Amino acid sequence: MSSCILVVDDEPAVTDLLAYNLRKANYDVLIASDGRQALRLAREASPDLILLDLMLPRLDGVEVCKTLRREGFQAPVIMLTARDDEIDRVVGLEIGADDYVTKPFSMRELIARVKAQLRRTESLREELEKLKTSAPGQDTLTCGNLAINRTRREVTLDSAPLPLKPQEYDLLLFFAEHKGQMLSREFILERVWGWDYIGDSRTVDVHVRWLRQKIEPDPANPARIVTVRGGGYRFEG
Repeated sequence: MSSCILVVDDEPAVTDLLAYNLRKANYDVLIASDGRQALRLAREASPDLILLDLMLPRLDGVEVCKTLRREGFQAPVIMLTARDDEIDRVVGLEIGADDYVTKPFSMRELIARVKAQLRRTESLREELEKLKTSAPGQDTLTCGNLAINRTRREVTLDSAPLPLKPQEYDLLLFFAEHKGQMLSREFILERVWGWDYIGDSRTVDVHVRWLRQKIEPDPANPARIVTVRGGGYRFEG
């Protein structure tokens, strides 16, 4: 069964080009030309991935992504924008986007990023299926007052639910599974985001900062996710 991709852009030339190449790569394609139409189609069709332009009429891409994440939409979102400032990249990540592509982009690169995100989603789905058949208790990883349930992809802190974005959860789980080990930014990027993720290690730093704000008693002086000078990070639990 082909994956369904929702393309959201107000430029017909862009949507036509993307739709043509995605269908050529054997994906089903839906098209929205504004933010409100994007929300409606995402809710109705539950696409496997969204290519979302940042600048949209009626409702911009930032609000679309924030709304979908707030409603529990977990499929990958790749932001498309004509701007390439670092602050825009950070904003894209903060609202829950999984990747960020600037215009003009290489179609080959974009398709590669789509495939990488869909492979990652499928890998997570397979992992969850395996955990469902595991013995009771094996799906929960406990680190002090943190409990990570791998089947439900839920985290509690002092027994209270801890809301995490999908990528924050993946990063925390990876840290917990490698407790006490020094992990380089490049290694984290490869294992959590995927070896074919096209980005740099600043992505890791941004997500570490967000995690610290949620799990550290004093984020300015972290004791759980410790920075290893010249190396990377170490999770102390």
